[in-house]
Amino acid sequence: MQEQADMEMLNAEDSMDKVITNYNKELQTIRTGRANPQLLDQIMIEYYGVMTPIRQVGQVSMPEPSQLYIKPYDKSVLKAVEKAIENSNLDLPPQNDGQGIRLVIPKMTEERRKELVKQVNKLEEGAKVAIRNVRRDANEKIKKLGLTEDDEKGYLEDVQILTDKKIKEVEVCTNKKNEELMHI
Repeated sequence: MQEQADMEMLNAEDSMDKVITNYNKELQTIRTGRANPQLLDQIMIEYYGVMTPIRQVGQVSMPEPSQLYIKPYDKSVLKAVEKAIENSNLDLPPQNDGQGIRLVIPKMTEERRKELVKQVNKLEEGAKVAIRNVRRDANEKIKKLGLTEDDEKGYLEDVQILTDKKIKEVEVCTNKKNEELMHI
């Protein structure tokens, strides 16, 4: 039975790590006023019948700190890349020069920075809730194992310690991103 409880602990930790990984990916899509190729990670185009990330169909460079330039390997996808960027939630108008797509990232206003901090805090709360849900599920499974009272209490405390540790990791990521957003 303790082996099962140990497995539940490992499963809970793995699930919490996945929540943190997804949270970090979401944070990377929030632009900070500086060009970052990771802004394009969520944007897909149809390429030979398969949905493909933009970064796999072309070279992404940063000619200036506030610009991204996407040069497709196959020029026939240029229009598809342009359309995908227009339809994305980036709010960046693509500039097609016939060879590639240029994205100019505007300077952020104080108001926009504050909006983005609110957005980050909302994402943080979602990640914390997901971690707490993992904790709840792990606790329920451990309680159903029929362990001795002391063993069960020990495992439940371990789950809480793990939860606190993972929530702290989320808070560290949030603080780092908010600092990045507010840095001028």
